[in-house]
Amino acid sequence: MNHGDEDSYKTLLKATEEVVYKDRNSKFYGYAFPLISEAEAGELLEQLATRHRKASHLCYAWQWGVWQPSHRVNDGGEPTHSAGMPIFGQIQSFGLTNVLVAVIRIYGGTKLGIGGLIQAYRTTARMALEAGVVITKTLEQEYFVKCDYPKLGALLKILSQPGISILRQELERQCTLHISVRLKEAEKTEAIIRNTPGVSLEKHYR
Repeated sequence: MNHGDEDSYKTLLKATEEVVYKDRNSKFYGYAFPLISEAEAGELLEQLATRHRKASHLCYAWQWGVWQPSHRVNDGGEPTHSAGMPIFGQIQSFGLTNVLVAVIRIYGGTKLGIGGLIQAYRTTARMALEAGVVITKTLEQEYFVKCDYPKLGALLKILSQPGISILRQELERQCTLHISVRLKEAEKTEAIIRNTPGVSLEKHYR
């Protein structure tokens, strides 16, 4: 995605319910999660490993970021590229980011072969994502804006424009407003506020 023209992305609304795919007595349990950070992926995988202590393989793929997304795949002990990449392929197929998809296999005693494994992991990942609700999110820049009370009316007029949200406000003799601006509107909005007499602005980084 290009920094200049994209400030939205697709992800999952919430973690999906467990799905199960069966092939020749092997069971494949699929899960999909939205991520709030890369680190969260590791925490979720630890929880799944604890939940499925007798699993033969825990395989996964995740993607994080919008303009230059990073990703990781893991075959969990299966033959190279037979599990992690098919799972990642489904994340790409759904056009998602900031997500983790994990598939846990309980071995049923019959080998599936490379082709069978690819099919099983791909299908389970697709089922897990199909069980989710896909949403579109926008990237935002947050600011703290301050002004004396007499300037508040002029400031609120600026902040009534589309793409700007007031998250919190303290309206006293000196007013402080915590605002969020859609990224593609941020540069223009920042310039307008900075050029408004009696108003100060600073970026807020979470």
